[in-house]
Amino acid sequence: MRVRFQRVYHLLRGHYWFPHIPLALLLVLGGSWMLHAHFASDWRPYLQQLLQGDFHVRPSLLPPLLIGAGMVIMGVALLWRSRLAWVIAVLLALTGWVNTLLTGRTHVDLLLAYFSFTAVALLLAWRYFDRSSLAASTLFAVASVLMLLMYATFGSYYLGLEFRPPIHDLITALYYAMVTMSTVGYGDIVPKTPEARLFTVSVIVLGVAVFATSLTAVIAPLVGQSLQRIMNRKGAGMKRENHFVVIGNTPLAENTWRELARRGRPVTRILRETPEEEHLKDVDVVVGDPSLTDVLREAGAQHAEAVLAMMADDSENAFCVLAVRELGGSARTVTVVNDARHLSRVKLVQPDVVIAPQVLGGELTAMLLSGETVTPEFVMQRVFQQRNGGAVAPSGRTS
Repeated sequence: MRVRFQRVYHLLRGHYWFPHIPLALLLVLGGSWMLHAHFASDWRPYLQQLLQGDFHVRPSLLPPLLIGAGMVIMGVALLWRSRLAWVIAVLLALTGWVNTLLTGRTHVDLLLAYFSFTAVALLLAWRYFDRSSLAASTLFAVASVLMLLMYATFGSYYLGLEFRPPIHDLITALYYAMVTMSTVGYGDIVPKTPEARLFTVSVIVLGVAVFATSLTAVIAPLVGQSLQRIMNRKGAGMKRENHFVVIGNTPLAENTWRELARRGRPVTRILRETPEEEHLKDVDVVVGDPSLTDVLREAGAQHAEAVLAMMADDSENAFCVLAVRELGGSARTVTVVNDARHLSRVKLVQPDVVIAPQVLGGELTAMLLSGETVTPEFVMQRVFQQRNGGAVAPSGRTS
Protein backbone atom coordinates (compact mmCIF):
# COMPACT_ATOMS: atom_id res chain seq x y z
CA MET A 1 0.00 0.00 0.00
CA ARG A 2 2.91 2.35 0.72
CA VAL A 3 4.35 1.77 -2.76
CA ARG A 4 0.95 2.29 -4.37
CA PHE A 5 0.43 5.46 -2.36
CA GLN A 6 3.84 6.71 -3.48
CA ARG A 7 3.02 5.99 -7.11
CA VAL A 8 -0.25 7.92 -6.84
CA TYR A 9 1.60 10.66 -4.95
CA HIS A 10 4.10 11.07 -7.78
CA LEU A 11 1.43 10.70 -10.47
CA LEU A 12 -0.47 13.62 -8.95
CA ARG A 13 2.81 15.53 -8.37
CA GLY A 14 2.03 15.52 -4.69
CA HIS A 15 5.39 16.98 -3.65
CA TYR A 16 4.24 20.29 -5.15
CA TRP A 17 1.08 20.62 -3.04
CA PHE A 18 0.58 17.80 -0.50
CA PRO A 19 0.27 18.01 2.46
CA HIS A 20 1.34 21.62 3.03
CA ILE A 21 -1.40 23.29 0.96
CA PRO A 22 -4.34 21.32 2.48
CA LEU A 23 -2.95 21.89 5.99
CA ALA A 24 -2.44 25.60 5.28
CA LEU A 25 -6.09 25.84 4.18
CA LEU A 26 -7.19 23.97 7.33
CA LEU A 27 -5.32 26.41 9.55
CA VAL A 28 -6.50 29.53 7.71
CA LEU A 29 -10.13 28.34 7.77
CA GLY A 30 -9.81 27.48 11.48
CA GLY A 31 -8.48 30.94 12.29
CA SER A 32 -11.21 32.61 10.24
CA TRP A 33 -13.86 30.44 11.89
CA MET A 34 -12.60 31.41 15.36
CA LEU A 35 -12.61 35.12 14.50
CA HIS A 36 -16.13 34.85 13.10
CA ALA A 37 -17.37 32.89 16.13
CA HIS A 38 -16.20 35.59 18.53
CA PHE A 39 -16.71 38.75 16.48
CA ALA A 40 -19.32 37.76 13.86
CA SER A 41 -20.60 40.98 12.27
CA ASP A 42 -19.19 43.18 15.06
CA TRP A 43 -15.86 43.65 13.32
CA ARG A 44 -17.05 46.78 11.47
CA PRO A 45 -17.75 48.81 14.65
CA TYR A 46 -14.40 47.69 16.06
CA LEU A 47 -12.65 48.78 12.87
CA GLN A 48 -14.37 52.18 12.95
CA GLN A 49 -13.40 52.64 16.61
CA LEU A 50 -9.79 51.74 15.79
CA LEU A 51 -9.68 54.25 12.95
CA GLN A 52 -11.16 56.94 15.21
CA GLY A 53 -8.64 56.21 17.98
CA ASP A 54 -11.36 55.12 20.42
CA PHE A 55 -11.00 51.34 20.55
CA HIS A 56 -12.97 49.43 23.18
CA VAL A 57 -12.75 45.65 23.09
CA ARG A 58 -13.54 43.35 25.99
CA PRO A 59 -10.36 41.74 27.40
CA SER A 60 -11.91 38.30 26.88
CA LEU A 61 -11.86 38.88 23.11
CA LEU A 62 -8.12 39.46 22.93
CA PRO A 63 -7.07 35.74 23.12
CA PRO A 64 -9.30 34.61 20.21
CA LEU A 65 -8.23 37.69 18.24
CA LEU A 66 -4.54 36.85 18.66
CA ILE A 67 -5.03 33.09 18.13
CA GLY A 68 -7.22 33.51 15.04
CA ALA A 69 -4.91 36.08 13.47
CA GLY A 70 -1.90 33.86 14.28
CA MET A 71 -3.55 30.87 12.59
CA VAL A 72 -4.16 32.86 9.41
CA ILE A 73 -0.56 34.08 9.32
CA MET A 74 0.99 30.69 10.12
CA GLY A 75 -1.28 29.06 7.55
CA VAL A 76 0.47 31.16 4.93
CA ALA A 77 3.87 30.23 6.42
CA LEU A 78 3.08 26.50 6.08
CA LEU A 79 3.26 26.89 2.29
CA TRP A 80 7.07 26.98 2.62
CA ARG A 81 7.10 23.65 4.53
CA SER A 82 8.92 25.34 7.37
CA ARG A 83 9.51 23.29 10.51
CA LEU A 84 9.21 26.45 12.62
CA ALA A 85 5.83 27.30 11.04
CA TRP A 86 4.69 23.71 11.68
CA VAL A 87 5.58 23.92 15.38
CA ILE A 88 3.76 27.24 15.80
CA ALA A 89 0.75 25.90 13.85
CA VAL A 90 0.47 22.88 16.18
CA LEU A 91 0.66 25.13 19.24
CA LEU A 92 -1.97 27.49 17.81
CA ALA A 93 -4.33 24.62 17.00
CA LEU A 94 -4.02 23.27 20.56
CA THR A 95 -4.41 26.78 22.02
CA GLY A 96 -7.48 27.36 19.86
CA TRP A 97 -8.97 24.09 21.15
CA VAL A 98 -8.40 25.14 24.78
CA ASN A 99 -9.77 28.65 24.21
CA THR A 100 -12.90 27.27 22.50
CA LEU A 101 -13.45 24.85 25.39
CA LEU A 102 -13.15 27.61 28.00
CA THR A 103 -15.18 30.29 26.26
CA GLY A 104 -18.05 28.04 25.15
CA ARG A 105 -19.10 30.08 22.13
CA THR A 106 -21.62 28.93 19.51
CA HIS A 107 -20.81 25.77 17.56
CA VAL A 108 -18.35 24.81 20.30
CA ASP A 109 -18.55 21.07 19.48
CA LEU A 110 -17.82 21.65 15.80
CA LEU A 111 -14.94 23.97 16.60
CA LEU A 112 -13.44 21.50 19.08
CA ALA A 113 -13.68 18.68 16.51
CA TYR A 114 -12.19 20.90 13.81
CA PHE A 115 -9.21 21.97 15.92
CA SER A 116 -8.67 18.37 17.05
CA PHE A 117 -8.61 17.18 13.45
CA THR A 118 -6.27 20.00 12.45
CA ALA A 119 -3.83 19.22 15.27
CA VAL A 120 -3.81 15.49 14.49
CA ALA A 121 -3.33 16.14 10.75
CA LEU A 122 -0.40 18.47 11.50
CA LEU A 123 1.21 15.91 13.82
CA LEU A 124 0.87 13.12 11.25
CA ALA A 125 2.51 15.27 8.57
CA TRP A 126 5.57 16.25 10.63
CA ARG A 127 7.96 14.51 8.19
CA TYR A 128 6.98 16.85 5.36
CA PHE A 129 7.92 20.02 7.25
CA ASP A 130 11.70 19.76 7.44
CA ARG A 131 12.86 23.00 5.87
CA SER A 132 14.39 26.15 7.29
CA SER A 133 12.63 28.76 5.18
CA LEU A 134 13.82 32.35 5.42
CA ALA A 135 10.45 33.64 4.19
CA ALA A 136 8.49 31.59 6.75
CA SER A 137 10.88 32.55 9.54
CA THR A 138 10.57 36.23 8.65
CA LEU A 139 6.79 35.91 8.61
CA PHE A 140 6.92 34.23 12.03
CA ALA A 141 9.13 37.00 13.40
CA VAL A 142 6.84 39.75 12.09
CA ALA A 143 3.70 37.98 13.36
CA SER A 144 5.23 37.42 16.81
CA VAL A 145 6.25 41.06 17.18
CA LEU A 146 2.84 42.30 15.99
CA MET A 147 0.90 40.02 18.35
CA LEU A 148 3.10 41.01 21.28
CA LEU A 149 2.62 44.66 20.35
CA MET A 150 -1.15 44.19 20.32
CA TYR A 151 -1.05 42.46 23.70
CA ALA A 152 1.14 45.17 25.27
CA THR A 153 -0.77 48.07 23.72
CA PHE A 154 -4.30 46.94 24.55
CA GLY A 155 -3.24 45.61 27.94
CA SER A 156 -1.75 48.93 29.01
CA TYR A 157 -4.80 50.72 27.56
CA TYR A 158 -7.25 48.62 29.65
CA LEU A 159 -5.10 49.08 32.78
CA GLY A 160 -4.60 52.78 32.01
CA LEU A 161 -5.88 54.09 35.35
CA GLU A 162 -3.39 51.87 37.20
CA PHE A 163 -0.38 53.80 35.81
CA ARG A 164 1.07 57.13 36.91
CA PRO A 165 0.23 59.27 34.94
CA PRO A 166 -2.87 57.40 33.70
CA ILE A 167 -3.02 56.13 30.10
CA HIS A 168 -6.15 57.45 28.40
CA ASP A 169 -5.49 56.90 24.66
CA LEU A 170 -4.06 54.28 22.31
CA ILE A 171 -1.13 56.45 21.24
CA THR A 172 0.17 56.65 24.79
CA ALA A 173 -0.49 52.93 25.25
CA LEU A 174 1.50 52.17 22.08
CA TYR A 175 4.35 54.38 23.31
CA TYR A 176 4.43 52.61 26.69
CA ALA A 177 4.29 49.20 25.00
CA MET A 178 7.27 49.99 22.73
CA VAL A 179 9.34 51.45 25.57
CA THR A 180 8.62 48.41 27.77
CA MET A 181 9.09 45.77 25.08
CA SER A 182 12.46 47.19 24.12
CA THR A 183 13.45 47.36 27.84
CA VAL A 184 14.41 51.04 27.40
CA GLY A 185 12.28 52.20 30.35
CA TYR A 186 12.34 56.01 30.34
CA GLY A 187 10.41 56.08 33.62
CA ASP A 188 7.90 58.73 32.54
CA ILE A 189 5.02 56.21 32.95
CA VAL A 190 5.17 53.97 36.02
CA PRO A 191 2.80 51.14 37.12
CA LYS A 192 1.39 51.82 40.60
CA THR A 193 -0.73 48.71 41.33
CA PRO A 194 0.30 45.03 41.65
CA GLU A 195 -1.76 44.11 38.56
CA ALA A 196 -0.07 46.78 36.44
CA ARG A 197 3.38 45.75 37.71
CA LEU A 198 2.73 42.08 36.88
CA PHE A 199 1.50 43.09 33.43
CA THR A 200 4.67 45.13 32.86
CA VAL A 201 6.82 42.19 33.94
CA SER A 202 5.01 39.93 31.45
CA VAL A 203 5.59 42.43 28.63
CA ILE A 204 9.31 42.65 29.45
CA VAL A 205 9.75 38.85 29.61
CA LEU A 206 7.75 38.25 26.42
CA GLY A 207 9.55 41.09 24.66
CA VAL A 208 13.00 39.63 25.37
CA ALA A 209 11.84 36.11 24.42
CA VAL A 210 10.11 37.19 21.20
CA PHE A 211 12.98 39.37 20.00
CA ALA A 212 15.56 36.66 20.76
CA THR A 213 13.48 33.91 19.13
CA SER A 214 12.66 36.02 16.09
CA LEU A 215 16.30 36.96 15.59
CA THR A 216 17.32 33.30 15.81
CA ALA A 217 14.54 32.22 13.46
CA VAL A 218 15.69 34.68 10.78
CA ILE A 219 19.44 34.10 11.16
CA ALA A 220 19.33 30.26 11.33
CA PRO A 221 17.97 29.78 7.75
CA LEU A 222 20.51 32.28 6.43
CA VAL A 223 23.38 30.35 8.02
CA GLY A 224 21.93 27.00 6.89
CA GLN A 225 21.49 28.16 3.30
CA SER A 226 25.02 29.55 3.25
CA LEU A 227 26.44 26.25 4.48
CA GLN A 228 24.38 24.34 1.94
CA ARG A 229 25.61 26.58 -0.88
CA ILE A 230 29.18 26.01 0.26
CA MET A 231 28.68 22.25 0.31
CA ASN A 232 26.95 22.21 -3.07
CA ARG A 233 29.72 24.34 -4.56
CA LYS A 234 32.44 21.86 -3.63
CA GLY A 235 32.02 19.89 -6.81
CA ALA A 236 31.15 22.82 -9.03
CA GLY A 237 34.28 22.20 -11.11
CA MET A 238 33.06 18.74 -12.09
CA LYS A 239 30.87 18.53 -15.15
CA ARG A 240 27.80 16.61 -14.05
CA GLU A 241 27.30 14.55 -17.19
CA ASN A 242 27.85 10.84 -17.79
CA HIS A 243 28.53 10.44 -14.08
CA PHE A 244 27.08 8.34 -11.28
CA VAL A 245 24.71 9.71 -8.65
CA VAL A 246 24.88 7.80 -5.35
CA ILE A 247 22.03 8.55 -2.93
CA GLY A 248 22.31 7.80 0.76
CA ASN A 249 24.79 7.56 3.59
CA THR A 250 24.60 3.83 4.32
CA PRO A 251 27.70 1.57 4.36
CA LEU A 252 26.71 0.20 0.94
CA ALA A 253 26.45 3.73 -0.48
CA GLU A 254 29.82 4.65 1.06
CA ASN A 255 31.56 1.57 -0.36
CA THR A 256 29.95 2.00 -3.80
CA TRP A 257 31.06 5.65 -3.97
CA ARG A 258 34.56 4.76 -2.80
CA GLU A 259 34.99 1.94 -5.36
CA LEU A 260 33.66 4.06 -8.23
CA ALA A 261 35.99 6.91 -7.25
CA ARG A 262 38.94 4.50 -7.01
CA ARG A 263 38.27 3.47 -10.59
CA GLY A 264 38.33 7.09 -11.71
CA ARG A 265 34.59 7.37 -12.37
CA PRO A 266 32.92 10.76 -11.64
CA VAL A 267 30.46 10.49 -8.74
CA THR A 268 28.01 12.95 -7.21
CA ARG A 269 26.57 12.09 -3.81
CA ILE A 270 23.16 13.23 -2.52
CA LEU A 271 22.84 13.49 1.26
CA ARG A 272 19.94 14.73 3.36
CA GLU A 273 22.16 16.64 5.77
CA THR A 274 25.47 18.47 5.50
CA PRO A 275 28.21 15.89 6.10
CA GLU A 276 30.66 16.43 8.94
CA GLU A 277 33.17 13.75 7.95
CA GLU A 278 36.57 15.08 6.99
CA HIS A 279 37.01 12.62 4.10
CA LEU A 280 34.00 14.16 2.30
CA LYS A 281 35.42 17.67 2.10
CA ASP A 282 36.61 17.20 -1.53
CA VAL A 283 33.61 15.18 -2.70
CA ASP A 284 30.94 16.51 -5.06
CA VAL A 285 27.98 16.61 -2.66
CA VAL A 286 24.44 17.89 -3.06
CA VAL A 287 22.51 18.37 0.19
CA GLY A 288 18.74 18.01 0.09
CA ASP A 289 15.78 15.65 -0.13
CA PRO A 290 16.67 13.09 -2.84
CA SER A 291 13.01 12.47 -3.66
CA LEU A 292 12.61 16.07 -4.92
CA THR A 293 13.17 16.64 -8.62
CA ASP A 294 14.90 19.97 -7.96
CA VAL A 295 17.58 18.26 -5.87
CA LEU A 296 18.03 15.49 -8.45
CA ARG A 297 18.24 18.07 -11.23
CA GLU A 298 20.93 19.95 -9.32
CA ALA A 299 22.90 16.70 -9.04
CA GLY A 300 22.58 16.23 -12.82
CA ALA A 301 20.51 13.03 -12.51
CA GLN A 302 18.92 13.60 -15.92
CA HIS A 303 22.40 13.55 -17.52
CA ALA A 304 23.84 10.77 -15.35
CA GLU A 305 24.91 7.35 -16.51
CA ALA A 306 23.16 5.79 -13.52
CA VAL A 307 21.35 6.89 -10.35
CA LEU A 308 21.82 4.56 -7.38
CA ALA A 309 19.24 4.81 -4.55
CA MET A 310 21.02 3.21 -1.57
CA MET A 311 19.22 4.51 1.52
CA ALA A 312 18.20 2.38 4.50
CA ASP A 313 14.46 2.86 3.85
CA ASP A 314 13.17 0.82 0.90
CA SER A 315 10.18 3.11 0.38
CA GLU A 316 12.48 6.15 0.08
CA ASN A 317 14.56 4.30 -2.51
CA ALA A 318 11.42 3.56 -4.53
CA PHE A 319 10.42 7.21 -4.16
CA CYS A 320 13.75 8.30 -5.66
CA VAL A 321 13.32 5.98 -8.65
CA LEU A 322 9.95 7.55 -9.43
CA ALA A 323 11.44 11.05 -9.14
CA VAL A 324 14.27 10.15 -11.54
CA ARG A 325 11.77 8.84 -14.08
CA GLU A 326 9.81 12.07 -13.74
CA LEU A 327 12.94 14.02 -14.69
CA GLY A 328 13.41 12.08 -17.91
CA GLY A 329 16.82 11.50 -19.42
CA SER A 330 18.64 8.27 -20.12
CA ALA A 331 20.00 7.50 -16.64
CA ARG A 332 19.62 3.92 -15.46
CA THR A 333 17.97 3.53 -12.07
CA VAL A 334 19.46 1.18 -9.49
CA THR A 335 17.75 0.63 -6.15
CA VAL A 336 18.63 -1.36 -3.05
CA VAL A 337 16.17 -3.60 -1.21
CA ASN A 338 17.08 -4.10 2.44
CA ASP A 339 14.06 -6.17 3.47
CA ALA A 340 12.99 -9.30 1.56
CA ARG A 341 9.32 -8.49 2.24
CA HIS A 342 9.62 -5.30 0.16
CA LEU A 343 11.22 -6.88 -2.91
CA SER A 344 8.02 -7.42 -4.90
CA ARG A 345 6.70 -3.99 -3.96
CA VAL A 346 9.85 -2.16 -4.97
CA LYS A 347 9.73 -3.89 -8.34
CA LEU A 348 6.38 -2.18 -8.95
CA VAL A 349 8.19 1.12 -9.55
CA GLN A 350 10.19 -0.64 -12.29
CA PRO A 351 13.82 0.25 -11.56
CA ASP A 352 16.34 -0.92 -14.14
CA VAL A 353 18.32 -2.91 -11.58
CA VAL A 354 17.37 -4.13 -8.12
CA ILE A 355 20.26 -4.94 -5.76
CA ALA A 356 19.20 -7.26 -2.96
CA PRO A 357 22.31 -8.38 -1.04
CA GLN A 358 20.39 -8.80 2.23
CA VAL A 359 17.90 -11.11 0.53
CA LEU A 360 20.72 -13.38 -0.56
CA GLY A 361 22.23 -13.96 2.91
CA GLY A 362 19.75 -16.49 4.25
CA GLU A 363 19.59 -18.47 1.01
CA LEU A 364 23.39 -18.73 0.70
CA THR A 365 23.71 -19.84 4.33
CA ALA A 366 21.13 -22.60 3.82
CA MET A 367 22.81 -23.77 0.60
CA LEU A 368 26.29 -23.94 2.16
CA LEU A 369 25.05 -25.83 5.22
CA SER A 370 23.13 -28.23 2.98
CA GLY A 371 26.16 -28.93 0.82
CA GLU A 372 24.67 -27.45 -2.33
CA THR A 373 26.90 -25.94 -5.01
CA VAL A 374 26.96 -22.15 -5.19
CA THR A 375 27.75 -20.90 -8.70
CA PRO A 376 28.72 -17.34 -9.71
CA GLU A 377 25.69 -17.22 -12.02
CA PHE A 378 23.36 -18.02 -9.13
CA VAL A 379 24.89 -15.28 -6.97
CA MET A 380 24.64 -12.68 -9.75
CA GLN A 381 21.01 -13.58 -10.48
CA ARG A 382 20.06 -13.26 -6.80
CA VAL A 383 22.00 -10.08 -6.03
CA PHE A 384 21.32 -8.12 -9.23
CA GLN A 385 17.73 -8.53 -10.40
CA GLN A 386 16.95 -6.60 -13.56
CA ARG A 387 13.58 -5.37 -14.73
CA ASN A 388 13.57 -7.88 -17.58
CA GLY A 389 14.59 -10.74 -15.29
CA GLY A 390 18.17 -10.94 -16.46
CA ALA A 391 21.35 -10.29 -14.48
CA VAL A 392 24.16 -7.84 -14.85
CA ALA A 393 27.50 -9.33 -15.70
CA PRO A 394 30.58 -8.11 -13.82
CA SER A 395 31.59 -5.92 -16.76
CA GLY A 396 28.22 -4.17 -16.72
CA ARG A 397 26.71 -6.04 -19.75
CA THR A 398 23.44 -7.90 -19.47
CA SER A 399 23.76 -11.66 -19.54
